[in-house]
Amino acid sequence: MLRILLFLGTNFAIIALISLTFRLMGLEGLLQQNGVDLDLNALIVYSAVIGFAGSLISLFLSKSMAKATMGVRIIAEPRSDVERWLVSTVQSQAEKAGIDMPEVGIFSHASPNAFATGWNRNAALVAVSTGLLEQMERGEVEAVLGHEVSHVANGDMVTLSLIQGVVNTFVIFLSRIVGFLVDRLVFRVKRGHGPAFWIVSMVTELVFGIVAMMIVMWFSRWREFRADRGGAELAGRRKMINALKRMQTSQKKPRLPEEIAAFAIDAGRVQALFSSHPPLEKRISVLEAGDKT
Repeated sequence: MLRILLFLGTNFAIIALISLTFRLMGLEGLLQQNGVDLDLNALIVYSAVIGFAGSLISLFLSKSMAKATMGVRIIAEPRSDVERWLVSTVQSQAEKAGIDMPEVGIFSHASPNAFATGWNRNAALVAVSTGLLEQMERGEVEAVLGHEVSHVANGDMVTLSLIQGVVNTFVIFLSRIVGFLVDRLVFRVKRGHGPAFWIVSMVTELVFGIVAMMIVMWFSRWREFRADRGGAELAGRRKMINALKRMQTSQKKPRLPEEIAAFAIDAGRVQALFSSHPPLEKRISVLEAGDKT
């Protein structure tokens, strides 16, 4: 609950900061002098409501959507030694990380993968693929589980949703500003919105959205390094390194969608800017460097 309150409080603080900044810069007066009757306060609130709505809805539905789309079977009663070991391992790691026991599930997928999701660190889901259990040794699976439990303990879902909401707000706000200026100052529309407003707003929203995605993905890559460190602390650094190396051997196999994949394989510098995960080589080298210190 505290994290959600922080999320909302930060949201309102950002709205107030943007409003105050534009007032201090005298932008409202400048726009009025040029005949632009734009209510910046209303636009900021509108942008924030729209920008955060999708992010919040995605956050609260993340666990149920993951279960439905990935066909996750929750281990309510372990059916085998492997399932008992999975539940026991996650429980032990959750206790060490200081979080409540997450739900543990298995989904059918050939790729060795896993993900963690949930709106609350104490109401999360950790799921592993059948490919992970088939292709990795237990020590490596333990490291992957530690990586996912660290995501939960770090509150990465909430933080990522916060950042997504912030950039969404800026994208909507700035695109509407540009559209309004072009509409009023270039095409001299006196009342309402002309076609230029909608066309320019959509084009600039797309452009700003691409930049915003790069920012969000940068944060996502940064949090992966943190989760790797957490996995190393919970399961052992060597196990975490071995798990990442094992991923390299399966990089040509089918992968999960990036938004829920635990590990991603990148190709090309441009693609790297939009990847949610750093290159495996980089992640391994960071852990190995720590192993030598």
